[in-house]
Amino acid sequence: MKSYSTYEAKAKLSEILRVVRERGETVVVSYHGRPVAEIRPLPEAADEPIQERVERLRATGVLTPPPAPQGEFRRIARRPGALRRFLAERDE
Repeated sequence: MKSYSTYEAKAKLSEILRVVRERGETVVVSYHGRPVAEIRPLPEAADEPIQERVERLRATGVLTPPPAPQGEFRRIARRPGALRRFLAERDE
């Protein structure tokens, strides 16, 4: 099993993903010499339809719905076209 520091993993992510995808190997990412994450191939269940996978992850508690919004959204810009004006000023 190969191991990379977080710095190395960041620099070699494409290479790491290729090793995992093509060879089926598991790669360990470490921080200050201590393992913190594994990058490994997904089990065969990855072929299941996305909706079934989401439901399965919800049922096991891995995936939770977002909290309900609190309060109402209010407009921040006082005049319409604020984004257009901002972008125009930035380009000047």
